[in-house]
Amino acid sequence: MKKQSLLTSLIFVSLLLSITSCNREDDPYSDLSSLDREIMLLLEKAAPNKNIDYFLLPESTDFSTIPQDPNNPLTAEKVALGRLLFHETGLALNPKLPEGMKTYSCASCHHSKAGFQACLPQGVGEGGQGFGITGEGRSQNASYADTEIDVQPLRTPSALNVAYQTNILWNGQFGATGVNIGTEANWTTGTPKEKNFLGFEGTETQAIAGMGVHRLNIDQNFVTQYPEYKALFNAAFSNLPANERVSVKTAGLAIAAYERTLLANQAPFQRWLKGDYNAMTDRQRLGAMYFFGQANCVSCHTGPALNKMDFYALGMNNLNHGNYGNVVNVNDQQPDHKGRGGFTGKAEDMYKFKVPQIYNLKTSPFYGHGASFISIESIVRYKNNAVAENSIVPQSQLAPEFEPLHLTDNQIKAIADFIENALYDPNLNRYVPTALPTGQCFPNNDTQSRIDLGCL
Repeated sequence: MKKQSLLTSLIFVSLLLSITSCNREDDPYSDLSSLDREIMLLLEKAAPNKNIDYFLLPESTDFSTIPQDPNNPLTAEKVALGRLLFHETGLALNPKLPEGMKTYSCASCHHSKAGFQACLPQGVGEGGQGFGITGEGRSQNASYADTEIDVQPLRTPSALNVAYQTNILWNGQFGATGVNIGTEANWTTGTPKEKNFLGFEGTETQAIAGMGVHRLNIDQNFVTQYPEYKALFNAAFSNLPANERVSVKTAGLAIAAYERTLLANQAPFQRWLKGDYNAMTDRQRLGAMYFFGQANCVSCHTGPALNKMDFYALGMNNLNHGNYGNVVNVNDQQPDHKGRGGFTGKAEDMYKFKVPQIYNLKTSPFYGHGASFISIESIVRYKNNAVAENSIVPQSQLAPEFEPLHLTDNQIKAIADFIENALYDPNLNRYVPTALPTGQCFPNNDTQSRIDLGCL
């Protein structure tokens, strides 16, 4: 039945296009299949510049094309340093408990095997143990009380394609530019948000603030102990006086530079955009046609990363209302669960969360700010039905765009296939170092993780 439905859909598309537009003169896509041609036309229509290149991710070494903070220009030296620091468990120097010393890193919650997410509903930094195969085996160390473990009250956002976000986190609170211009009164002194006063964009601000939030540190003693790092800092920040090259700030800037190069540019859809028209299956191409056409997913998920710097209330549940087991330090009263409104304090921003990028979702099967969906198909169905699951969110606050899409079951499955597989880059390991200057295990370095990762 599934094959028959797919064949019927393809025949319908072919007949429709042959009737409406196959005889167009000067058609640049006349040599393509009818389905490929339809996707091309939909992409042109959706792109502000009417060019399909609008959806193309650059190569990770093409620094001239990757969006970047003018105050932190990308260089090969900076990216090379950031690649190591991002995974460096040796920076775990400010743990709550002694046994946490040098056991976690940025990559504990943002690792390549989970699409630079955590593969958990709630990522765990310090106080976690184990890794499993793709991060799913990490859990709370019994030695840590809930108040001592390093977790966040929302699902860990992806660091993939982060170059296409001017402001970071689900509420966009990090970054002095973009949507945060005019929010200076909310950059509270004594909190991580005050790092916005440094003047950087979101990726840089979050990386610097994250060093403190996630109990990491670096200083001259560290680079003296590991001279390779000292040489890397000198190369990356040769424009600074020697005594300013090694700091939490420069470490954050290097990490941010590296993060901006994490691009899913080998995904089948990206290969299709470059002319490999066999990169997507027939059902994935149908899914793309519905995604960019009838379902109009592209109205929010747009551009190279299929994301947007806008915030919407879709009535999704918070992290403490999932069906995936225990989470800690989460309650409905936390400002984090009010989304953008929890940061700005504005009534019109309440319960609105940032539109996320949607590449490489299938290796971290938790979706929504509260991880309340555990399959891509389930979240497509949720958006198709447009019935809010979170009773706390006022009906009046829900986005006007959150309305029934009237998709058929086959259309839903095709869209899910497109998102799950055509937007999946299978080779993210290319962004991971083979070893660290400290020689430590990564992304975690606790005893169980070392066993799971084969470091012992």
